[in-house]
Formats: sequence, structure tokens, C-alpha cells
Amino acid sequence: MGEWSSSNFINMRRILRIFYLCSGLKINLHKSVLCGVGVEDEVIANVAESMGCKAGALPFTYLGIKVGANMNRVSNWEPVVTTFKRRLSKWKANTLSIAGRLTLIKSVLDSLPTYYFSLFKAPKKVVDVLEGLMRRFLWGGTEDV
Repeated sequence: MGEWSSSNFINMRRILRIFYLCSGLKINLHKSVLCGVGVEDEVIANVAESMGCKAGALPFTYLGIKVGANMNRVSNWEPVVTTFKRRLSKWKANTLSIAGRLTLIKSVLDSLPTYYFSLFKAPKKVVDVLEGLMRRFLWGGTEDV
């Protein structure tokens, strides 16, 4: 975080070391990724190697959301729609009563978009698709109906 300079990387390593000494929680640099904005890939790779971590590129996925991608595009919301579809399978609709389906929608599905929408403004088409999935599930329908 911050300006791309060697002093920043030295300070970041020092901060991580102090964090470890104070909390006892050690950062696993082998699992960490270094990304640069407006920096050449070779430079990122060299610095990442010196720090002991991997070089990354934008966009990347963090907690199921693409970071660095244009979230105004409907195609970048596909993982969210896929998560909804995975949670709403046909057998669940057939085995639950309408009250059970409503409870599932309120408890699980209303919380998923809250997380995603707190970070990005979703296009209207994505919201319409998610609401349509919830409606079809509530009334026991499938993708075909």
C-alpha cells in the first residue's frame, strides 16, 4: 500500500515483523501476493521474489469478488449469480414448504447480495436476475419455468 519504492517495501516487512512480535500471528509470505498498479510485471516479479511472496496481477479475486475489475459489466457478476444458483437447487425447492423456502431466501440469500452490494453498485440487470432466481425458487420453479 502506498508509493512503489524500496523504502516502502522495507517498512512493510518491518511492520509485518512488529505485528508478529506483538500478536504472535505470523504472516505467511508464501501465500501472499504482491500487486502493482501502473508497474511493469518484471518489476513486480523482482520485488515479490525479494520479499518472498508471489507476484500478482489485476483483477484478482478476494472473498469471491473481483478486485480491480470493472464491476459495471454484467459478466463480472457471474460468480455471484453462480453462487445463488448453487444454493438454490431444484431438490431444495421440492422438499421445502413455501414457509421453508421463504425462510431460506430471507436468511441466506438476502445476506449474500448485502455483502457484494456493500462494496460495488450492481447493474440493474444483475439485480433483476437475482430477484428472478429468488422468485422462481419461492414458487417452486426451475430455470426452465
